[in-house]
Amino acid sequence: MSVITTARDRLAQALVEFGAPPWIGTRAIGVVVLVVFALLAWLSYVVAKHLLAGGVHKIARRSKNTWDDRIAERGVLFKLARIAPALVLYGAVGFLESEIAWLATALRRVVGAYIVIVIERVFVAVLDALHDGYLARNDAKRRPIKGVVQLVKVLSALAAAVLVITIVFDRSVVGIVGGLGAMSAVLLLVFRDSILGFVSGIQLTTNDLVQIGDWIEMPRYDADGDVIDITLQSIKVRNWDKTITTIPIYALVSDSFRNWRGMTESGGRRIKRAVSIDMRSVRFLDAATVHRYRRYSRIRAYLDQRTREIDAYNREHDIDIEDSVSGRRMTNLGVFRAYVEAYLTGLPHLRHDMTFLVRQLSPGPNGLPLEVYVFSADQRWAEFERIQADIFDHLLAALPEFGLRVFQTPSGGDVADMAAALEGGVS
Repeated sequence: MSVITTARDRLAQALVEFGAPPWIGTRAIGVVVLVVFALLAWLSYVVAKHLLAGGVHKIARRSKNTWDDRIAERGVLFKLARIAPALVLYGAVGFLESEIAWLATALRRVVGAYIVIVIERVFVAVLDALHDGYLARNDAKRRPIKGVVQLVKVLSALAAAVLVITIVFDRSVVGIVGGLGAMSAVLLLVFRDSILGFVSGIQLTTNDLVQIGDWIEMPRYDADGDVIDITLQSIKVRNWDKTITTIPIYALVSDSFRNWRGMTESGGRRIKRAVSIDMRSVRFLDAATVHRYRRYSRIRAYLDQRTREIDAYNREHDIDIEDSVSGRRMTNLGVFRAYVEAYLTGLPHLRHDMTFLVRQLSPGPNGLPLEVYVFSADQRWAEFERIQADIFDHLLAALPEFGLRVFQTPSGGDVADMAAALEGGVS
């Protein structure tokens, strides 16, 4: 310090001896000091960036640890190197105060604000590196924290902005924060989505309502696909048609949505489809028809068992076999239902440990629905659809074998055939 002070005094004296006024000598000394420190600042940045930060990054790349690789990928040390020239320039303030006081004050404020911004950027880079490490964990998709990370970034930016304002305008932090408190209504309006998103994100994470990779369905927003990103304010869904739908994150808490994760975790995918049967084709079976149905191996045991049960019941209650109403008899619909159950039981790609039903629904104007309610062991969309189609291809083809007809609303071709038949009858 004494060496620099002596050099400054000698330079000022030399300028005066050459005939320069004292105030010009003072300004010149200030300019020289500023230029020298600017060169030192540039040199410090080069050393800090290329030698220190660059060397440490090369070592981190070669190490077996992963955390230092994430630090290097986020450029934490390179961002931290930017603070070196600011510290050097801050040292010039002490030399400028006696020569150019206003420039020293301005330099102190600008450099102080710059240091705050650099520290905030370094903090954000470290936060991103920590988030990258969290994403490498197995439970990262189950409990995403991207929204929390974004909130911390917003808070750090606000804190840095307050500090920058206090440094540049030389105001106290209490006064700035008090002013922000008076503007709380405006701040709530500006950061409404962020606040709602943060609260909703905590609820979604705590209750494990949605994860990255979940298949969700939300008709109000035309969303039907996989969740690909969860941020502080929104959730991105890649629909099956490859479009992207963005949903406000608080909508998942305030509205209803369907999450298909339970289906994925269960290991099965539900098949729930019905065949509408023409009720006019349902009838009782006589002995000859029952005997003819015995040629179907899938229901042979069922027919034998039901025949014994029905014969025993009719004998016990002394019911004449010709009395088709009072006694018990098999129907072609009941036998077909038993055939469907036997057919489905023999399929290896169905989950027999899950709900396994073949049931009748309420009859209506469109016939009597016979519903298959089972689960496919293969959850892949294409394979699931193939399995489902194969099942109903077979059932539709097997219906006529049992004297049943599928109910179908008459089409234009049916009406044309009827008209042609009537015309032929008249002629």
